[in-house]
Amino acid sequence: MKFKSSKVNEFRLWGLLLTMGGMLLMILGLAGIVFEWGAAGRMIAAVCMVIGAIAMLVSMGIYFAAGMMSTSATVIECPECGKPTKMLGKTDRCMFCKTILTLDPKYAPAADSGANPTHPAGETTSP
Repeated sequence: MKFKSSKVNEFRLWGLLLTMGGMLLMILGLAGIVFEWGAAGRMIAAVCMVIGAIAMLVSMGIYFAAGMMSTSATVIECPECGKPTKMLGKTDRCMFCKTILTLDPKYAPAADSGANPTHPAGETTSP
């Protein structure tokens, strides 16, 4: 099943997962030193520290990219919940209520699929 979230929140989710995964890997790698597994334990710790640090740096890059995209995103008011939300691309979802938003009627989902295609101005389209 695919997660239904806004694009900015998806980037932030991947950044968070990489941060937590990198920290967990570095902590688990330290078990080689803490439990005194000798030279093999130090090697395990070193490899886990390097991979964990790389994951943390990639996470930082993802957060930076999400921040840059967020500053240039179009801010619109969601017609369903009334809250301002950021939209990337031609279609996106509301950050709060997950309503599908689009600026172009050509990209609106079909009305018979159960989704209500919603536009920033509050108008809906029919296929």
